Amino acid sequence: MTLKCINPTDIPTPLTYSHAIVATGSRLVFIAGQVAEDREGNVVGSGDMTAQARQVFANIGRALAAAGARPQQVTKLTIFVANYKREHLAMIEEGRISLFGDHKPTDTLVGVAALSRPDYLLEVDAMAVIDDSL
Repeated sequence: MTLKCINPTDIPTPLTYSHAIVATGSRLVFIAGQVAEDREGNVVGSGDMTAQARQVFANIGRALAAAGARPQQVTKLTIFVANYKREHLAMIEEGRISLFGDHKPTDTLVGVAALSRPDYLLEVDAMAVIDDSL
C-alpha cells in the first residue's frame, strides 16, 4: 500500500493535513466515530479538550490495530467538535500527533452544537487503505 500526499501549489499548503491523498491498496478500513471513553466506557477528560483528543486518537489507533491497519495507512479523518472555537485546534492537534506523528491524512473539521453525550467534546472517524497481503 502506498499513499501519495498532494498539496497543489496554487492553494495554501496546510500545516496539519494534506489536501489530497492518492492511495493504492486493495482493502478499505472504516473506523466509526471514536469518543473519549476508556475501555470500561467511562468518559476521559470531562471538560478537557486536550485529554479528550488524546483518548479519541488512542481509541482510533486501537481500532486500526484490531482491523490490521496502521496509523500511516489512514487517508481520511472527519473531526466533529462540540461548541467549536478556533483555540480547540491546537488541543486537537496534540492528540492527532500522538497517533500520526508526521503523517497528515486528509481531514474535515465540523463544528457541531453537541455530540451524543454532553460530556463528549470531540468525535473522530477514520478511513484507511491497506493491502490484501495483511
